[in-house]
Amino acid sequence: MRIKDKVFENIVANLVIVAVIAVLVTGAFLSDGAVPAAVGGKAIYHGNTSEPRVTLMVNVYWGTEYITPMLDIFDAYGVKTTFFIGGVWASKNNDLVKEISARGHEIGNHGYLHLDHGKLSESRNIEEIELTSRLIKELTGRPTSLFAPPSGAIGSNMFKACEKTGHTVIMWSRDTIDWRDKDKDLVYKRATNGIQNGDLVLMHPTAHTLEALPSILKYYKQNGFSVTTVSNNIAQSN
Repeated sequence: MRIKDKVFENIVANLVIVAVIAVLVTGAFLSDGAVPAAVGGKAIYHGNTSEPRVTLMVNVYWGTEYITPMLDIFDAYGVKTTFFIGGVWASKNNDLVKEISARGHEIGNHGYLHLDHGKLSESRNIEEIELTSRLIKELTGRPTSLFAPPSGAIGSNMFKACEKTGHTVIMWSRDTIDWRDKDKDLVYKRATNGIQNGDLVLMHPTAHTLEALPSILKYYKQNGFSVTTVSNNIAQSN
C-alpha cells in the first residue's frame, strides 16, 4: 500500500471514531434530560388555543405602590388574572397578598428568595417552593399549585421538586420586558401585537405597566379576547 493511501485510510478511520464518540456523548446528554428543549417540554408556555382567552401574568417580587391601582383597573374591566408572588415579598406585604386574593385573583408561587432554580438542588427547590406555598396558604387560606420560576430559570431538579410538591411549571408566550424597558408604548405593543388565543403575557407591577394597562385591556375587549387566570387559560390545553 502506498504511503498516500495509508495516510488517507488513517484519516478516514479517525473521522469514524470521532463520529461514533460524538453520537455516544450526545445520546448520554439527551438521556440525562439536560437539553433545554427536553426540560422545557415539562413546562407550560401557552394556554388553550381553541378559545380567545389570554392571561396577564403579574410577577411580583418588588414594589408595592402599583399593586392596588392595578387591582382597581382589573376591577374596572371585570378581569381576574394570576399574580405569581415571591415569598419574601409576601412576608413583608401580608395585607396586599390578602387584597389580591380577596379581589378574586389567582395567586401562584414565584419562589421565596428569587434564586436561580435551575442551579438549586432538588431539596433546595422544594424548600423554596413549599415555604412560599405555606405562607400564601396562611394569608389566603389556599396553597399554591402553579410555579413560575424566577427569571424563567428551569432545570431537572426544579421539575422533580415541582412534581413532588404538586406544582405545575408555568412559563410565558409573550414578555412585555417591562422591568427593563420603562416605556408604556413598548409594554402596550408587546402585550397586544399579534396576540393569539391562549397567550400567557408576562408583566410586573411598574409605573409604565400601570399606565399601559387600561389600553391593553381595552384592546383585548375590542378584539374579542377575554382575560382570565392561568388555570382557566391552560384548562384542556396540551
